[in-house]
Amino acid sequence: MPLLVLASVLLQAICLIHVFKTGRPYWWAFVIMIGSFLGSFVYLVVELLPDLRHSRGGRQALRNVQRALDPQRDRRELEAELERSDTVANRLRLARERLAAGDVIAAEALFRRCLTGIHADDPDILLGLAQAQFGRGDPAAARDTLETLIRAHPDFRSADGHLLYARSLQQLGELDAAVDEYAALVDGYPGEEARVRFGLLLKQLGRHDDARRQFGESLRRARLAPKHYQQAQREWTALAEAEMASTV
Repeated sequence: MPLLVLASVLLQAICLIHVFKTGRPYWWAFVIMIGSFLGSFVYLVVELLPDLRHSRGGRQALRNVQRALDPQRDRRELEAELERSDTVANRLRLARERLAAGDVIAAEALFRRCLTGIHADDPDILLGLAQAQFGRGDPAAARDTLETLIRAHPDFRSADGHLLYARSLQQLGELDAAVDEYAALVDGYPGEEARVRFGLLLKQLGRHDDARRQFGESLRRARLAPKHYQQAQREWTALAEAEMASTV
C-alpha cells in the first residue's frame, strides 16, 4: 500500500474514533469516509484542533509540534518580551529556556543578571546559575554557588540542587564528601538517577557489594512502580541493569 494511502487511512481511523468517542454528529463520519484525506483534514481543523487548544495535554502537544517545526520559537518570543520589558522575571524565563536548550553560556549570563536587588540571593536563581556553571564544565563554580545558596537559605530544599552538589563534589575529587551527600539524598530523590549515580561512585571506589545494592534497589523500586514511572526512568534502570551484570 503506498505510503500516502496508508497515511490517509490512518488519519481517517483516528478521526472516526474521535467522532464516536466524543459524541460528535454522525454526519461527520460520512464526511470523513467520503472525503478521504480532505474530509479528515476538515474535521481536524473544525473539531479536533479547538479541543486540543482547550485541554492542557492538547496545548502541550501543540507546543511540542511547534517546537519541532521551529526550535527557536520560544527563544525569539522570550527575547522579544525581555526587550519590551527588562524585568527579573523575564530574564529568568529566558535563562531557564537557554539552560534547557543547552546554551549554558547565555544561561549563566542571564542568571547573573537576575541576581540583583531583592533577588540578590534568590535560591531558585542561584540554583539555575549553578546548573549553568556545571553544564559548562566548572564544578568548582557550581559548588561555590550552591554553598552560597546554602548559607543564605539553610532551610531551602531541592532534590535537583542536592544531586548537583553531590555531582560537583565527585567531579572535584572530593569523593568521601560526595558519598555522604549521595547517601543522604538517594532515599528521598524522586527518580533513579541519584541512586544509580551513587552506585557508579561506589563502584569507582571499589565498593562493589555496596554498588550492587544500589543498582539492585533501583531495579526493585522500578519493578514496583507504575508503568509511567518505569518509562520515565528507563535510561537509569537500563544503566543499573547493565552495571549489575558487570559489577562483581
